[in-house]
Amino acid sequence: MGSLNFERHPFNTLHPLSESHRPKHECGVFAVYGHKDAALLTYYGLFALQHRGQESAGIASSSGEGAYFNLHKGMGLVSQIFAPENLDSLIGSRAIGHVRYSTTGSSTLLNSQPLVVDTARGQIAVAHNGNLVNAAALRAELEMRGSIFQTTVDSEIILHLLAQPDGTMGGPLGSFRKLEGAFSLVVMGEKEIIGVRDPCGLRPLSLGKLDGGWVLSSETCAFDLIGATFVRDIEPGEVLVINDQGLRSEFPFTQSKEAFCIFEYVYFARPDSRLRGVTVSKARVNMGRELARLHPVEADVVIPVPDSGIYAALGFSEELGIPYDPAFVRNHYIGRTFIQPTQLIRDFNVRVKLNLIGEAVKGKRVVVVDDSVVRGTTAKARVINLREAGAKEVHLRISCPPHRNACYYGIDFPDPEKLIANQYSHQEICDYLGADSIGYLDVDGMVRATGLDKDSFCMACFTGEYPVPFDTAFDKLIMERRKGSAQLLPDLSTQPPLFSP
Repeated sequence: MGSLNFERHPFNTLHPLSESHRPKHECGVFAVYGHKDAALLTYYGLFALQHRGQESAGIASSSGEGAYFNLHKGMGLVSQIFAPENLDSLIGSRAIGHVRYSTTGSSTLLNSQPLVVDTARGQIAVAHNGNLVNAAALRAELEMRGSIFQTTVDSEIILHLLAQPDGTMGGPLGSFRKLEGAFSLVVMGEKEIIGVRDPCGLRPLSLGKLDGGWVLSSETCAFDLIGATFVRDIEPGEVLVINDQGLRSEFPFTQSKEAFCIFEYVYFARPDSRLRGVTVSKARVNMGRELARLHPVEADVVIPVPDSGIYAALGFSEELGIPYDPAFVRNHYIGRTFIQPTQLIRDFNVRVKLNLIGEAVKGKRVVVVDDSVVRGTTAKARVINLREAGAKEVHLRISCPPHRNACYYGIDFPDPEKLIANQYSHQEICDYLGADSIGYLDVDGMVRATGLDKDSFCMACFTGEYPVPFDTAFDKLIMERRKGSAQLLPDLSTQPPLFSP
């Protein structure tokens, strides 16, 4: 029992497997070390990260070596899962937390995180953001060694690797080195908390400091909420060990080219977070300016699709001098449509999520600025709403390029046949949505908006250039299994006109 004991395990003896697996989830992670109110701070941290996952949440805490880990998790929002008595039971000066959204792993309490086990190496808890592309091969290897899996999430593989005897997987550093794909992890052992980021840095993870303790978070907005000071980003390929001796960094992975997910700036991250030194809201305003230069239009009003379209619409409005009006009013008690797991729920949210102030658009030429058009469901609903309210013209402007490729690293872009830009031309999309015009930001403009190096991003969902290999045959098998519950794109050739002549 005790520490995961990093010093004893060389990390040059492993040979990562090459097989890949379909992504499992996109989530948010949070951790606190060395604070008497660790669980309460983690609770507030998860509040700040709620946008990263709305299906389940959980917190595990520890009061020290030899004491059993405390765990509480459930289905739903953070505010629905934790009552004061739950937080009172999560004693200890260390805690890790998780908010989850599933893509292919089923949305069940069994799959919620953190995952906690009691092993011969001591107790271990894991919370994971990302997707392991070699999960199938790792799981098969572990099952051959006798591992019995209780969930369908790839995160459980990490627990099994860490629980293996020292000479089997090369210890903790060797276990991390077996992982391939996108992963930002927080791991709690009996003496430490560990932050891990994959060699490409696909998913974010940052370090903060509060009252002599340490904090890890998927986004810096959580530091602001609890009053923590941002220290730095965890480096791509870094394993950061936090214990009573302080901080220690290891870099066990083979060096890789950085490939941070640019869609974090476009949509996923909160606008008040800073990613790689860039404030997300500033990047989005710049995307709107770039979009206005690329696709100008004569119009009377610019309106955003809240919330992630707000800052791009501001930039578009300022660049062209067209008045800005937040004519769509969001119901904040409805979860993000993009991160709901089924098409049935997604369509429901399209109808109830936003309400339009009709007088703001009646008789006007309207520019609607949105962050993306993935399946086309929400965009079509917006155009219909605007037409019914009397908009004279409706022009769509999208603050990223067309999504033509699936994501294998943790964001729910489905297989290409369900991506409208993969299947149809610009004009066909425009006709189907019922807009007068549509304009997408291009890759170069999107990158310029961040002020960072183009070669440091993953943009595979736009370009098809994937930084980490994956098994397409296995992915196709998974997609076949999903077809029974996934709705395909409409056949535009059979669609009736949006309005009768």
